Amino acid sequence: MSGRTALAARTALVLAVLLCAFAGWSYAQTRADDSLSFAAAREDALADGKRRVADLTSFDAKAPDVSRRTWLDAATGPLREDLARSPGATDTTARARVTDAALTALDDRTGTAELIATVDVVTTPPGAEPHTERKRLDATLARTADGWKIRSLAAVPVGGV
Repeated sequence: MSGRTALAARTALVLAVLLCAFAGWSYAQTRADDSLSFAAAREDALADGKRRVADLTSFDAKAPDVSRRTWLDAATGPLREDLARSPGATDTTARARVTDAALTALDDRTGTAELIATVDVVTTPPGAEPHTERKRLDATLARTADGWKIRSLAAVPVGGV
């Protein structure tokens, strides 16, 4: 091997080692990046919030006990306490689908979030045709050991002109 070839090989090896070291350092910095953990918390809160809103706005009249347990599993805090005290019995089945949702606030340190959602709810009273209603809801979420749950849920009034 000529001197030039050996020098080129050593230079390439040094550059490869430096590149690997930089890539390792860069990866370590990214893994410790708070914005990535915040983004993951935001995605978790949004996904759980959407699922919980759908759970709380649905009811199966043929299986009221199952629906009630689903409501209690979706809620926490004062909302859960209110749901546990309410009878919740109805003859009407409601199937909800969240059509859109977004987090308007997230405090990852305290484990709280605010969510707004639009929900299509198909209600079917006994002996009647199904009726679809679009609802706009505002939810306060709290992080629990079982994921994000709804602490409060309120309808957002639609402004009139």
